[in-house]
Amino acid sequence: MPTILPLNGNIPSVPKSCFIASTATIIGDVSLDEECSVWFNAVIRGDVNSIKIGKRVNIQDNVVIHCTYMKFPTVIGNNVSIGHNAIVHGCTLHDNILIGMGSILMDGCVVESNSIIAAGAVVTAGTHVQSGYVYGGIPAKKIKKTSLDLSKNEIERIANNYLLYSSWYEESSHDKNKKSKDSK
Repeated sequence: MPTILPLNGNIPSVPKSCFIASTATIIGDVSLDEECSVWFNAVIRGDVNSIKIGKRVNIQDNVVIHCTYMKFPTVIGNNVSIGHNAIVHGCTLHDNILIGMGSILMDGCVVESNSIIAAGAVVTAGTHVQSGYVYGGIPAKKIKKTSLDLSKNEIERIANNYLLYSSWYEESSHDKNKKSKDSK
């Protein structure tokens, strides 16, 4: 059972269409829109500011999403994939973005739509990632333009795959409940 906790009068908002893994944690001033998935050991902690997450966002295993007290909320648009072990802290991510595994996005950065943050990149505080580009490295710098092929075969493919993956868990849960009822 996931840990979903109210804090300071703020109750996380999680629609029924979202998949929340059994070991995920969501705390405080957090709102998710439809068809999101929050995977194993991911933590979304809206304790010191708000976290707003759009539609069809997948937050993969061990991701940490946090915000900055009295300065930076975290705002995530639609159709965003956040790779395993990434840290997203007090920043804004627009629509159709891929955040690579193990990357770190720091306070006040803005990632415009149709962009990719490469695995392991560190997007330093206040960085503005231009729409339609791949950024990578430490600190993250513009590497190349995001081609239509890269956009379709990475950003869209991964977002669609995570909708499929989460459906497997829902089916498994329904099958388990059915077997449990059948055995009575």
